Amino acid sequence: MDLRRIRNFSIIAHIDHGKSTLADRMLEITHTVETRKMRDQVLDSMELERERGITIKMQPVRMEYELKGEKYILNLIDTPGHVDFSYEVSRALKAVEGSILLIDSTQGVQAQTLTTLAMAREEGERGLKIIPVLSKIDSPLARIPEVKEEIVNLLNCKEEEILEVSGRTGEGVDNLLQEVIKRVPEPTHAYEGDDNLRALVFDFKYSNHKGVIVFVRLLDGRVKKGENLIFSVSNEKFTALEVGTFSPEETPREYLSAGDTGYIVTGIKKPGIASVGDTITKMTNPLPPLSGYMQPMPVVWASIFPEDADDFTELKLALGKLKLSDSSFSYEEESSGSLGRGYLCGFLGMLHLEIITERLRREFNLDLVITTPSIIYEVLYNNGKRQSIYSPYFFPDDGEIKTVFEPWVKVKIITPAKYLGNIIQILFDHEAETGETENFGDNRSSISVKMPLRELYRNFFDELKSISSGYGSISYEINENREANVTRLDILVADEVVAALSKVISKKRVEEESENAVNKLEGLLPRQMFTLKIQAKAFGRIIASRTLSGMKKDVTQHMYGGDITRKMKLREKQKKGKKKMKERGRVNIPQDVFLKMMRGGNN
Repeated sequence: MDLRRIRNFSIIAHIDHGKSTLADRMLEITHTVETRKMRDQVLDSMELERERGITIKMQPVRMEYELKGEKYILNLIDTPGHVDFSYEVSRALKAVEGSILLIDSTQGVQAQTLTTLAMAREEGERGLKIIPVLSKIDSPLARIPEVKEEIVNLLNCKEEEILEVSGRTGEGVDNLLQEVIKRVPEPTHAYEGDDNLRALVFDFKYSNHKGVIVFVRLLDGRVKKGENLIFSVSNEKFTALEVGTFSPEETPREYLSAGDTGYIVTGIKKPGIASVGDTITKMTNPLPPLSGYMQPMPVVWASIFPEDADDFTELKLALGKLKLSDSSFSYEEESSGSLGRGYLCGFLGMLHLEIITERLRREFNLDLVITTPSIIYEVLYNNGKRQSIYSPYFFPDDGEIKTVFEPWVKVKIITPAKYLGNIIQILFDHEAETGETENFGDNRSSISVKMPLRELYRNFFDELKSISSGYGSISYEINENREANVTRLDILVADEVVAALSKVISKKRVEEESENAVNKLEGLLPRQMFTLKIQAKAFGRIIASRTLSGMKKDVTQHMYGGDITRKMKLREKQKKGKKKMKERGRVNIPQDVFLKMMRGGNN
């Protein structure tokens, strides 16, 4: 295919700004998907994506569009909108020459839009064209003139450059495709000749039959089935078992050439080989890899244990399979006295953690115990030893610690100005340092903030949404490490520490957190056959305590009349049995109790 008639572009947007719906209309207009096969969120193939209405994995598709008698190939990469997956978005931007910046006309520019736009502008140095587009223009709540003004100020563009579309009705989508052809530059390549090959891996998935299937953008050369190839970063060699494009299902082709977006079946069936951002080249003529590759760094850690110890091997296999389709989470084996053998896993954020654990449950039918999520603390001991602590259970006692360091984040919040006062209050409660505040478009403000990552994950997202009636939005990036004033809070049930409920918290919040934890657990824990104590312990002492009374049974109900001493003997026997049970009994905490304890609020 002539490079002049290929356009590679992506759609970048905040969550719920209509990205997937717009992609649906594009597929309809270009007849890529037959009308009878159309459904909502065509490119969101994962059940979880469709259920939550969000894009988790980026998905490419090849469309054919005719303009003025010439046929064009439009390669679209639909990207995730959540801040947790910003690395995937950055790789997708490397694979395209243009990007549609989609902004909801009912909500305006959101914080995550700014973050993604900053990435796109970095790519803009190499000519990435940004096309501003307003979505949901058919909505009665649309604020088209005001949001256009925001976009003009943000992009420093002319108002007439902003396009208007409705993903629901299809209005303006045909015109948008024509503008993509006009505005997005055609692909270029650095190396001539079919013997050369450089393909950027922007995503991959795993198939039980075919092994790892990498999604690539060919920047130079050509690749066909049967060729011997190599990953530049992992240095793994393989043979291309099949090459093809997405329509949107995988469609085998004879070859892929420079400018194409497609897939290569590698046959590799071991984890850790394929990774987003790697470069594929030919073994016979290896070319230098593309610059800018980095391994995504986990920022949230949680331990995952099987509820039934016999399922440990199944958990190990399940994590291995998930790693084949998502290289951005990491895991290593660990052991806990009360929970047995499990895995310490690293995630890109709380949503990423939620998705991986939910996939383990659904796809592999596993019952799991997940510990309270934590971040990495750097601990300097009194003896001079320095150690990174990933799990609250292994956080040392206060007497052993000289200094603790924790990561901070740079946060950008966009909100209607009337909610500013309340937001400043919750920022104070979350130990944040507020920076400059700017007026942003139609009576909205942008606040720059620095805060501990620990506090960001302490229900901050939910509090911000609640206090701003859903209008506040947030994006963040990891900043520096600072000294932390924190300690470990343990929860004891029947005098036994429940490792999964241990967490590291601010020393200032110990009493409040202790009371909340024991109150919540008292309401969630099923009553046992014996009376037990629920306690919160920090600083080497019990901070809060509740007693959960045991179930009562009248052991004399079958007796009628007779001597009272017979009843007294039975009650005494029951009392001794309860005492023995209290000494020896263990409390089995149901899985849903752990989940509810992890979530914010009092549910």
